Order: sequence, then structure tokens, then C-alpha cells
Amino acid sequence: MTTPIVFIVDDDVSFRGFLKSLIESAGWQPETFASAREFLSRPRALVPSCLLLDIGLPDINGLDVQQRLADRNDMPIIFITGHADVAMTVRAMKAGAAEFLTKPCKNDVLLEAIGHAMEQSTAALHREAEMQALRARYAALSRREQEVMVLVVAGRLNKQVGGELGISEITVKAHRGKMMRKMNARSLPDLVTMAALLGLSAEPARRGGRFFAMAASPAAADMRL
Repeated sequence: MTTPIVFIVDDDVSFRGFLKSLIESAGWQPETFASAREFLSRPRALVPSCLLLDIGLPDINGLDVQQRLADRNDMPIIFITGHADVAMTVRAMKAGAAEFLTKPCKNDVLLEAIGHAMEQSTAALHREAEMQALRARYAALSRREQEVMVLVVAGRLNKQVGGELGISEITVKAHRGKMMRKMNARSLPDLVTMAALLGLSAEPARRGGRFFAMAASPAAADMRL
């Protein structure tokens, strides 16, 4: 099992060293950075992780770093700073910070915050993996199966689907059965939920006399999770 990573971004070398030792003693893997740019240049970690972030960094303000990482819900941010005011705290929390702590903070409080952040990260990575698997199953459908899926989740009966696609009801049933198996859908409500997560249009678009599923971008689908 991969060890969760705690990223530490703070320009105070002694405080970085203290946090590194504390995190190692708790069983997590620390990675330390003296500047925001150094951290932002690191490739994304595909394991549970969180970020301990100072506000007053020498190159990029911690709140601006948070803004740059707004789409990284798999890496919760815990602010730890010696200089904070109410406005900073409110801005950070409204932007989705997992916690906002002031130096010096108690070890048990920090470790508890990291533990909660790791739970959030693990859940986010699990949701992302499920979405990737769902997109892969949809991509594996034939074009006709995708057309049938969109019409079925829009509420069409098999006979209506056949009429709109110009195929027999028996053929619709065959495509529908294959589509349900490929999507691992146990029921129509299950399939409707999948279509919503994929961002499929409730009403298919007709192009050149044929129906096509209209899927949202991966980012848009993620926002529905």
C-alpha cells in the first residue's frame, strides 16, 4: 500500500524540519518545499495527500497558491501560519481549506486535521477512479448502443427508440441488453444515474438524420460528484 504524502510548504527551515519529524512519527510520508514555485513544479501525486501551507511565502502568497489548486479536491489544504487575520481565515475557508491553524499549534490538533484531510483525499481519489471507469465503459459502447442509451434514459420505450433510430423493436432490445451489460447497469434508475454523471443530454441531438449522445467534458462530469 502506498504511503499517503503530506506536502509541507513553508519558508521557515526549522519549522519545516519540525513538521517533517512529526509527520514521519505519525506514519505519513512528508515532502518539504521552501517556496510555492518549488512545490507547484512537482508532478501531481496519485496517492492520498494533503498540503500544509503557509500564508506568507516569499514568492507566492499562500492564498494565491490555494486559488491555483482550486481543481485539486484530492489534495485538501491545511493552512498553518503565524500571521493571520479574520479576513484571511474567512477567505481561505470559503475557498475550501480543510483547516486554518495558527503557529504554534498543538501537535494533536494538527495530526487530527491531517487525518481528516487524508480521509477526504482518499474519498476524492476513489470517486475519480470510479468516474474514469464509468467513462471507459461508456466509450466501449458501440455508436448504436450509445444512441440507444441516450434515448432510453430520456424515457423512450423500446418501440419509440426503434422508430426514432429506424430499427426494429427486437434490434433495440438486443442493443439495450448489450448496453446494460457493458455499463454494468442493474436497472433503469441505475443507468439514469450513470448518464447524469457522464453529463449525457436528456434529449439527444439529431445530426444528419442520426442521434448522437452529447457528453459533457470530464471536468464538467467531475463537478457533479
